[in-house]
Amino acid sequence: MKNWLPSNRPYSRPKVLQSQMTSLSPASLLIIGFAIMIAMGTCLLLLPMANNHPISFSEALFTATSAVTVTGLIVVDTGSQFSDFGQWVIAALIQFGGLGFMTFAVVILKGIGIKLDLKKRLIMREGLAQTNLGSLVDTAKAVIIFALTIEAVAIVVLTCHWQSSLGWERALHNAIFYTISAFNNAGFALHSDSLTGYRDDWVVNGVISGLFIVGGLGFLVLIDVIKVRKWQKFSLNSKVVIIATSVINVIAMCMFLLLEWRNTLTAMPLGEQLQAAWFQAVTPRTAGFNTLDMAALNDSTTLLMMLLMLIGGGSMSTASGLKIGTVVIMIVATYASLRQRSYVNLARREIANGLVYRAFSLFFIYFIAVFVAVFALAVSEQKSLLDIVFEVVSAVSTVGLSRGLTGELSAFGEGIIIVLMVVGRIGPLTFLYLLAKPKVKYARYAPASLQVG
Repeated sequence: MKNWLPSNRPYSRPKVLQSQMTSLSPASLLIIGFAIMIAMGTCLLLLPMANNHPISFSEALFTATSAVTVTGLIVVDTGSQFSDFGQWVIAALIQFGGLGFMTFAVVILKGIGIKLDLKKRLIMREGLAQTNLGSLVDTAKAVIIFALTIEAVAIVVLTCHWQSSLGWERALHNAIFYTISAFNNAGFALHSDSLTGYRDDWVVNGVISGLFIVGGLGFLVLIDVIKVRKWQKFSLNSKVVIIATSVINVIAMCMFLLLEWRNTLTAMPLGEQLQAAWFQAVTPRTAGFNTLDMAALNDSTTLLMMLLMLIGGGSMSTASGLKIGTVVIMIVATYASLRQRSYVNLARREIANGLVYRAFSLFFIYFIAVFVAVFALAVSEQKSLLDIVFEVVSAVSTVGLSRGLTGELSAFGEGIIIVLMVVGRIGPLTFLYLLAKPKVKYARYAPASLQVG
């Protein structure tokens, strides 16, 4: 009879739910977190108070997904479609999506006194792209503090700059929206032509490009720059990201000037040409703003921009793409292979084989994702192949640049782009870990020879 009596111990549903959540893999929790934010954003954007005109569910879903994944591709004009409330919703989605909901989760859980045990820390580590379990909380706090500080400075500068033409209230609204969009590499704009109207404005060009470049470096790099300060003591990752970013930006600007000198830049004064070339050369690495008409660029320039979009920014940043570290590892590994070396070195340090495998795996997955998406859209949309490839690369790299194809996509095409944006933001490897749980094999087999090349 004792077994039939009700237990005196209270049933704790939160503890059961917590146990179920922590039993999920980090990849599952990341995707669930993004799905929740996208769902909440979609519901808020469907509210009448968020819109100046009626909006469909698919349009709200696409916009929310683009904001959470900090992509910037749009199917409706942000400035005219959404009210101030709707624009604040989009800005909030960008901020949480860019800095990462896991970052806020670490700070909030610690702030309310919840102990982060080993399993929680492992989950948080995956979400923050960290390797050190002990510094998770400090890193999360630093991310939020640095982001809000940098954004606050930019908001003050842009507000003061725009107040004479827009008035204080409108200037502050636009400054907050553009600052959040730029720092988080989202590319959402309140003007239908993005920032084309500010092409010759050195303040806007400088602040916006500075924001998305700093945001794209990665927060671990910013921590080194602000706290360590001495170049000799920077981590190898910070040195590689800073040097590679500088070199890529300078080369990209020079090539853009060369390729567009007699095309989109030809009728501009020299100062405006330099500003436009600089801005358009650095924005493809996941920022998404434009001061020139993307459809008017030469095919060669378009291919250059697709390459820059694929490279992306630094790890643990507001940028996406393959990431600078991935590209650098692939380059030095290829060089080592050509020199017939069995190891990979970089700056007098040996790169672990696991990182090399991961870099080439990521590149291969990106290639497959782009090919499959391009093939699917080529069948369903019947549009220019160059426009389709550009749109796919922009989506999977969460850049947001478009040659005008986004607004003309069918429902199937919008679905493909939505999936690409989510996969690009979460990371292809993380997404695949959800489908196929990683399993370490300890058994090793006899070596075999296979012809390569």
